[in-house]
Amino acid sequence: MSGTLTMRVGGKGRVVLPSELRARQGWIEGTTLTAVEQDDGSVLLLTREQLLARVRSSLVGKDAVSELMAERRAAAQREDEGRA
Repeated sequence: MSGTLTMRVGGKGRVVLPSELRARQGWIEGTTLTAVEQDDGSVLLLTREQLLARVRSSLVGKDAVSELMAERRAAAQREDEGRA
């Protein structure tokens, strides 16, 4: 179930998360949350597990090693052309 809940930033920048939200999310005392600011200015609150899942899904189909090698080869090619 999703919903819209209102919170206020209090003294020292503290925000109290409504108990209803904490209960739905299973966030107990001591749960560590990460705030992720999006390009559009919105902010996501994610647990460590949610953050890891998000990062993993963004990397699906990516071949970081091949991309890095291609970048290095292109840089080396530009260097070689600059020396000639």
